[in-house]
Amino acid sequence: MSLVVEVVRSGFVESRHEVRMLALDTVGSPAEAHGAVHVPASPRSTMKPLQALAMLHNGLNLSGELLALACASHAGEPFHVEGVTKILAGAGLDESALLCPEDYPEDRAVTERGRLYMNCSGKHAAMLAACVANGWPTASYLAVTHPLQRAIRTTVEELTGERITASGVDGCGAPLFFVSMLGVAKAFRSLALAADDSRERAVFDAMRAHPEWTSGTHRPEAALMRALPGLLVKAGAEGFQAFVFEDGRTGVIKIEDGSGRARTPLTVAALRSLGLTSPALDGLAVHRVMGGGEPVGELRVRTTHR
Repeated sequence: MSLVVEVVRSGFVESRHEVRMLALDTVGSPAEAHGAVHVPASPRSTMKPLQALAMLHNGLNLSGELLALACASHAGEPFHVEGVTKILAGAGLDESALLCPEDYPEDRAVTERGRLYMNCSGKHAAMLAACVANGWPTASYLAVTHPLQRAIRTTVEELTGERITASGVDGCGAPLFFVSMLGVAKAFRSLALAADDSRERAVFDAMRAHPEWTSGTHRPEAALMRALPGLLVKAGAEGFQAFVFEDGRTGVIKIEDGSGRARTPLTVAALRSLGLTSPALDGLAVHRVMGGGEPVGELRVRTTHR
């Protein structure tokens, strides 16, 4: 059987998204698996909590909302931009040190454009702060051979339990390490199940406590985390997303065509497959299809027989 997300308009199946999904129970055993979850994938920004953890292991001194921002794909809201500026200032730097591309923010109320508004700027500011803490070069911090990126690679391999055999360049210019969905799930579980005073738990707790800082005030990831206290959710580009609950229940999804619209309904389905429920999830499970300003359909998750 395979899993798909169907787009239904006026009773007609208009489109289908092929997907992969892995859900692990509290002891780390697969509760549900669809698709090639053991082969290398491109997790994109879903890896930011692991990158932030590597930076904490290497001298980064951030906590609370600023640590959450280091893990964020943010919407460029004013508080996000102020936070990035604060991280840079703490390292004696400013926007000119950032090597992420200039961009417009997702927040439509903001019309400015620049590197501070790029959704990965929190991660980049944290990378620069870690470089300053170690006396590492800041002008080349995105090079795959830079000490920071080598440290991140080591952390990713340790937490996923996989040797990285392929790498590339993420949309923000940072190195991207390809690992399996199972590896991502193992890594996210390790954040939730770590000791209370560990750096792993610091990342987990910061993201849970400040969901708007990891994404945006109106983003579905933040809504999911508010709906289920104890849940961490991190989205990545091209339809990737991972979550972990405080008791170790974990899920990873990938929409094969890279569409983001199927991400939240599929994540809710994965949460429900693990017995995680909340009245607030009911509204998030439904992604409405609009026609003439009115709902005329929805996205639905279903299994098919090939």
